[in-house]
Amino acid sequence: MAVEAQIAGGPSWLIAGLGNPGPEYEQTYHNLGFLAIDRLGERANIRLTRPECKALVGAGVVAGKSALLAKPQTFMNLSGGSIQPLLQKYTLPPERLILIYDELALEWGSLRIRMKGSAGGHNGVSSIIRGVGNENFIRVRLGIRPEHPVKEMKDYVLSKVRKAQMETLESTLEQALQAVETIITEGVEKAMTIHNRRAQGANEEQ
Repeated sequence: MAVEAQIAGGPSWLIAGLGNPGPEYEQTYHNLGFLAIDRLGERANIRLTRPECKALVGAGVVAGKSALLAKPQTFMNLSGGSIQPLLQKYTLPPERLILIYDELALEWGSLRIRMKGSAGGHNGVSSIIRGVGNENFIRVRLGIRPEHPVKEMKDYVLSKVRKAQMETLESTLEQALQAVETIITEGVEKAMTIHNRRAQGANEEQ
């Protein structure tokens, strides 16, 4: 009953993944945020089927707290046009947003949690900062930096994850889900201590 009442009163968290809508973008590097949210929905038995504020959303319980999961359908560079209205509709402060997205600055297979900060060149995050009006939201960044030289980075991020990388992808998505759960149950600072990691064999920090 307590959980039902909490959900009825509105979500405690907005957990959103960034990506581009449409089958041509599925399983691409730029859609790791969508993949993570889909996995989180499966784990929490939340279906993201309801159109709301230019997003597909679903409500339920994550790590014992009421949450709204969201996948903006605006295309990546306009994500703020979906996230800001969702926060406003549910009267959530930016600090209650957990944003999951791909990060070129981080090597493939790594994960970083940040409490706040600049967009770091990520257009989707830039759009959200503009829409929300500040940088004070939690980020779970999933590294996609290529393991080999590429001619055009834009083409790379919109390409499909290679079959040889699927095992690492599965591990990274699982780590992302655990990171979100730790943020909710133990706080973002503890989550950073536990989950911020480099890919195996890495020799530099980001």
